[in-house]
Amino acid sequence: RKLFSDPDIGLIMKNSLVYVVASVTGQFVLGMTLALALRKKFRGRGLYQAVVFLPWAFSAFVIGLIYRWSFNGEYGVVNDLLQKLGWAGEKLAWLGTPGLSLAVVIFAMIWMGVPFFAIMNLAALQSIPADVYEAADMDGCGSIRRFFSITMPYIKPTVIVTILLRTIWIFNSFDLIVVITGGGPANHSQTLPSFMYTRAFSGYDFGLASALGVLLMVILAVYAVGFLQVTKYNRAGDF
Repeated sequence: RKLFSDPDIGLIMKNSLVYVVASVTGQFVLGMTLALALRKKFRGRGLYQAVVFLPWAFSAFVIGLIYRWSFNGEYGVVNDLLQKLGWAGEKLAWLGTPGLSLAVVIFAMIWMGVPFFAIMNLAALQSIPADVYEAADMDGCGSIRRFFSITMPYIKPTVIVTILLRTIWIFNSFDLIVVITGGGPANHSQTLPSFMYTRAFSGYDFGLASALGVLLMVILAVYAVGFLQVTKYNRAGDF
């Protein structure tokens, strides 16, 4: 009763949805693009792979500090670059403005999670037989049709699993939000896990935090079952 009577619970649930959808979408699109680019051998490929996969080696705490200082409204490097390029007339309070604060966290999460999708999709792409593409080229199949008719059906099981796992991980994550914005301003970058952390270890309201934990478990259980049903994972490998 206390949880759902909180005046900010609607905003927090909306933030959670925007945070997860935007982060997963950005990570998947960029990760797939990098996987397709790194699939073919070219000079310096190993160096490019190392650079692409570098964010995966950092902890969320370190990435949070990097973005917190970079988007600082007074002396952050982002404002400095925007002003030098003439794209901003005055310094923006990234972490203190509703909407912008959540966007900064989303940027950080996308940057941190792109290597996961790139690695998984690249491994799946390399398992596709080369003769399938050769036959498609002989039949005059274009690159777009080849991607949707050959590539995606082959890697669909991997795509489903990676999206499912990454959605659960992002939905449960709170470290970036706590380090970068602390949930501010006025809960405009707060999500359910970070709100649970705040109530438990800042407000010492362990009862409310426990209720939030149960709510998270129910939401993720419903999502996992529904996602696997909608995507028809049990038939994902059929052609």
